Amino acid sequence: MTAPRAPVPAPGAALAPSHPLTAPESHPLAPVPSATEWFAHIDNENTRRAYRNDLGEFMQFVDISSSEDLRRLSRAHVLAWRKDLEHRKLTGSTIRRKLAALSSLFEYLSDVNAVTHNPVKGVRRPKVAHYEGKTPPLGDTEARHLLNLPAGDDLKAKRDRALLSLLLYHGLRRAELSGLTVQDIHRHRRVPHLRVHGKGGTVRHIPLHPGSQGLLSEYLEACGHGQDPSGPLFRPVRNNRTGELDRTLSGDGIYKLVRGYARKIGLAIGAHALRATAATNALEHEADIAKVQEWLGHANIATTRRYDRRKRRPEDSPTFKVVY
Repeated sequence: MTAPRAPVPAPGAALAPSHPLTAPESHPLAPVPSATEWFAHIDNENTRRAYRNDLGEFMQFVDISSSEDLRRLSRAHVLAWRKDLEHRKLTGSTIRRKLAALSSLFEYLSDVNAVTHNPVKGVRRPKVAHYEGKTPPLGDTEARHLLNLPAGDDLKAKRDRALLSLLLYHGLRRAELSGLTVQDIHRHRRVPHLRVHGKGGTVRHIPLHPGSQGLLSEYLEACGHGQDPSGPLFRPVRNNRTGELDRTLSGDGIYKLVRGYARKIGLAIGAHALRATAATNALEHEADIAKVQEWLGHANIATTRRYDRRKRRPEDSPTFKVVY
């Protein structure tokens, strides 16, 4: 006989645990740490922001009012939330990320002995097709046009030309670009390189493209902070609020900068589209995919394959190989 399934709470319903912890069960548990402590373990700013929003949404869905309520969550609550996400027609990748955020939190709480189990464990996550990335790359003409948009000899134009060049020729994430310091431009085996600080505390050394070298030199000569090795490489050219210009250009600032130039040529894209363009272009010019993986800082080569469109080019279809 099949055991009855645990009741599923309606969206917004008050949390009603089917099995509250008994005194012997709860006594050995450590206090539930604050969310701030868990978020501190997430290095990437964008991931931290997304996870914070996802968890806030879940807490509201199950009507959690205190951190101690986390101990009373069951798999049924997670299944109800997943059903609600599916009902809202969210994409499979979005649902996977939201469940991953919740699972990551409970894994941490389990590690510090604040909860007895992870209720997300075993919950099926939507399958996502990884055959092609969602961010379309620019064509060669569009990329060249974008590179040439910052016109003039003023500091902003010189900075923006160097910045766009690093994105399009090196496939950097905007957070990686924002984190570059002056001394991260260095020589390795007599060749100019970029020292890039990636996800998870990884560091990779990327040869500097000849087209970027001159633009960087021109920018550093004009900006006046080329002799500040530990200072940020890309900085604001003006600051109407504080007047301070020695801070780094933020990831959001880089996103807005790219988006502003892209609008001038009729494109609605951000900085990630330039990373996708660099990866796709390198692969189409027969770069080894394993080397592209290392170049981009991908932990899994499956992520790199999303940019590999060589097998999907119409001109390479067997259709055009048929001859009668």
